[in-house]
Amino acid sequence: MEDSKVEEKLKTIREGSAEILVAEHVFYNPVQEFNRDLSISVLSTFSRIYQREKAEARRKKAKEGDPPVEEVKLVAGEKCENGLRILEALSATGLRSVRYANEVPGVKEIIANDLSKSAVESIEKNVKHNKLEHLITPSFNDAMTLMYTSTSPDKRFTAIDLDPYGHPTRFLDGAVQSIEDGGLLLITATDMAVLAGNSPEACYVKYGSVPLKTKACHEMALRILLRCIETTATRYGRYMVPLLSISADFYIRVFVRIYTGQYACKKSSSKQSMVFQCTGCESFTLQPLGILKPNPTEQNPNQIKFGTPTGPYVSSRCEHCNHQHHMGGPIWSAPLYDVDFLKELLVTVEMEQFKKLTTIRRIYGTLSVIREELLDVPLYYTLDRLCGILKLESIPMMKLRSALLHAGYRVSYSHASKTSIKTDAPVAVLWDILRCWQKVHPVKKERLIDGTPIAAILAKEPTVEYLLHDIHPDANPPSRKESLSRFPENPAAYWGPGTRATLMVSDNKMMKSVQNQNKRRKDQDSTKKQRPTSEGNSPERKHAKTDQGNGVVAAAEEDQQVENAAVEETTSTCE
Repeated sequence: MEDSKVEEKLKTIREGSAEILVAEHVFYNPVQEFNRDLSISVLSTFSRIYQREKAEARRKKAKEGDPPVEEVKLVAGEKCENGLRILEALSATGLRSVRYANEVPGVKEIIANDLSKSAVESIEKNVKHNKLEHLITPSFNDAMTLMYTSTSPDKRFTAIDLDPYGHPTRFLDGAVQSIEDGGLLLITATDMAVLAGNSPEACYVKYGSVPLKTKACHEMALRILLRCIETTATRYGRYMVPLLSISADFYIRVFVRIYTGQYACKKSSSKQSMVFQCTGCESFTLQPLGILKPNPTEQNPNQIKFGTPTGPYVSSRCEHCNHQHHMGGPIWSAPLYDVDFLKELLVTVEMEQFKKLTTIRRIYGTLSVIREELLDVPLYYTLDRLCGILKLESIPMMKLRSALLHAGYRVSYSHASKTSIKTDAPVAVLWDILRCWQKVHPVKKERLIDGTPIAAILAKEPTVEYLLHDIHPDANPPSRKESLSRFPENPAAYWGPGTRATLMVSDNKMMKSVQNQNKRRKDQDSTKKQRPTSEGNSPERKHAKTDQGNGVVAAAEEDQQVENAAVEETTSTCE
């Protein structure tokens, strides 16, 4: 009878091929379905590549007379003895592990780990409920301890999925040591308020980099996380190759392969840069920490020499508006994705079995935009901010892109912003184009105040007359022509990482962050009612109190927004 009562309290959730039973004490976030669908697509692609690489290694070792190396048949849901050994370090309900077992072909074993005893009990129930005991092994352990005890070559994992509630940096040291050579790390960070520049001191503590408040904050967040992974790996003679980096909803997600090689580690400094951003016009300049110089010899014509750059790359005052600079970083300034892997991933998501994924339309649209992104251009500007700095009527995106293309420069969107401008053109060219636009759509003279960026930039004449009205044939990218799902709207009301105290399963349950909205204001109002009236009732005093109260409310609302966006540290996964 007791068991039946427990069963009645459980709620069944269906996602993909999985059916899980959840209770009040286990965390589940339905907004993360896109994350899980994308991870399944990436792991399936990686599984095929992994098997091809192993087959190629066996062929190289084969001797004459040995039987030919046969291809391993990969079937989702069936155990593959030479397949992937996956660790989901922070598993919670076990939903992700169940979906990996059911939908990713070529899996040998999945370790579904959690530090919460109740979560592990939930994992065990869900593994049995989905009949996957042959593939999934529940584990009750601390994630870091488990990874540190798996660093020997025979115990290492082929793939490690880290999806913590908050920042993942505490787990990186164990992850880069317990992943096998060429293995895959799947890492999520949800503390976007910290990574986006709201708390630069906190970001430096957690990630070792200083973020800047820039419109490109979502890409900068990706590059800060990648740089943190790289520096952690290089301590152990290992280095990272990003396969895919995504900014989506309230989090960032990166997929990187970890390799071993001391020589490759030496190139790491040339893949990291400091960022100088003007405090006036917000133009940015990147300065690498190291440079590579060709040093050919007869024995090795491709030899390179490692050097230190001279600098700084900017003067004390911005050349465009005469304001000072902020300095941020270091950030990862090498490519965010691998071209060959992205091509194969797009082939994967077009397969019949993947068309059943609920978020497949969004996955394909996002990957298509990423494929169009300029690989060698870090960060981006946004159209609305550029025009806002100059108080200009907004120039149509197609006209700005056409002007850049006609001038011989490359331009693309970033998947992180629908108004993004990622281009290899110097920022001076962007200001010149807007100066040409300003002649047709002039700015009000009263806005041209001395000492402001708008006055300094518009005081100069454009060096070239750019073609604004002749639309370039390549200005409209394929993803836009095909009306793909490029920049989807928020997935749900009150969407976000959720709270540790609330299970995001019931539609009728109010989230803790929603309950706490305007909490300080309510407390302040109740305090005002209790305050004695003998303090003075003059109109001046009342006015002063009201202004002061509004200031407190504004500060409280701003604090609440930061609190809602920021994510506290914990070892529970953001399932």
